[in-house]
Amino acid sequence: MSSTHARALLLALMLGAGACGSNPNVRVHRLENGRLQVDGPLAGPFKTTEALAEAGCELMTAQGGASGGPMGSEYCALNYYAPDEDAFYLSYLSDFKDRQDTREMKTCSMPQVLHDPARVNALITGGDHTHPHNARFSPGDLSGRWNPARVVTEKTERVFQRELFVFNRRGDGACSVYSVNYATRVVSALRGGQWVQIGHVYDDNGNIRMFEGMGW
Repeated sequence: MSSTHARALLLALMLGAGACGSNPNVRVHRLENGRLQVDGPLAGPFKTTEALAEAGCELMTAQGGASGGPMGSEYCALNYYAPDEDAFYLSYLSDFKDRQDTREMKTCSMPQVLHDPARVNALITGGDHTHPHNARFSPGDLSGRWNPARVVTEKTERVFQRELFVFNRRGDGACSVYSVNYATRVVSALRGGQWVQIGHVYDDNGNIRMFEGMGW
């Protein structure tokens, strides 16, 4: 996606949100079995997860309250891969919460089911959420699991390791993006359009050991 296209899409989404009483980019509902299903796509196609994460941060931190500090709101979305197109997509958003928000902790329940009729064989490759109050992962984020942590395409047998992205932007500053790999437990930062490994989660409590010379 070109920078011009990305800016135009972002402007359209922001104007759409401002013109409606409810956010049109939040398209999620609870199924009878209790699982959350989200529609797709909100954005894409992207050829790389780096491009998806960069655009996803711009889009998701532009939603109401997403950059509002301690009183802000969290949003969640799914990342998924379309084998027939060899491309990644970002789903629409969820604002469901699994517990009451407080000043100390914001929450967003990650959808488990994707609804994209144009891409019925899509693979969910991970999730995204915004942090309105700080850029780093919380211990709860880093102690989380996604089973299975790896998914495989049927035709090409390409293996994807599922990841969680966190997005943050304060004021007019640049977006910050971090990822944690559910299979390897490696934490990376998106810097200069590339993933840079910065640390490793070494226990089930979400404690991280930073690699030499690396930091948040």
